[in-house]
Amino acid sequence: MTPLPHALTFAAGAVYSPRWRVAALVTARLARRGILSYLKRKVLAIQDGTYLLVNATRALFTPPRYYVDTLMQLDVIGVASLPIVLLVGFFTGAVLALQSYRSLERFGEVSILGQMVGLSVVLELGPVLTAVVMAGRNSSGMASELGSMLVSEQVDALRAMGTDPLRKLVAPRLYATVIMLPLLTILADFVALVGGYFIALTIAHLTTSQYWSSFYQNIDYHDITQGLVKPVIFALVVALVGCYFGLHTTGGTEGVGRSTTQAVVVSIVLVIVLDFLITQFLIGIGFA
Repeated sequence: MTPLPHALTFAAGAVYSPRWRVAALVTARLARRGILSYLKRKVLAIQDGTYLLVNATRALFTPPRYYVDTLMQLDVIGVASLPIVLLVGFFTGAVLALQSYRSLERFGEVSILGQMVGLSVVLELGPVLTAVVMAGRNSSGMASELGSMLVSEQVDALRAMGTDPLRKLVAPRLYATVIMLPLLTILADFVALVGGYFIALTIAHLTTSQYWSSFYQNIDYHDITQGLVKPVIFALVVALVGCYFGLHTTGGTEGVGRSTTQAVVVSIVLVIVLDFLITQFLIGIGFA
């Protein structure tokens, strides 16, 4: 038998030596611990988010209620978001009509442009884009505001004065988001239809009756209900994610920036994933 080269003999001995076996076992155990630790953190985050939702809902039916704080959040979350939501909605409808017109023109079906724009906006683009705008503007704002209050010990001061931070800080933001996001979605849908109408009138050369009749003759209450159910669920996600990361801020001012970024990313990803799941569920039960 031909003897192994010295290097191969050393490598084979190293692989089967007790020291390398111990190192491999330790590495595998650390990997398992890392995976378990990651899963525990995610489960704990879901638990904390559920705790926020349940207690904020309970606060709706029991005193004390902070009506002034809720009205202020309605203004900050809803009214202040109106210009950007309308801007995004108008140009979304316009570009959707423009691209749809190019495709429909090839098949001689330009007359259904209103139907295509309307259904696309009401079912998907309106709720999703409005929620994304709210996530970028308001979820980040909640995370940064609550995170700043936490690191500056204002939340602890509220507890010391006997005030529940969930009722004072989380509940008004959650209520305001759930109220305003569906309303903003309705306005975004309408403005998007107006943007599509502008393209239909100026580029596709459709009449007003052709565009609008194509829309309202082909939409039913199932479509409208689906377009209004999604914003309610998206509102819960946007508010809870922003409040969760804000109230779990660590590391001072640097941690506030980190929490803000995480709130935006997580809320947008959850909105898109939930949009797919809700649509699949409604299709599965025959509602959509």
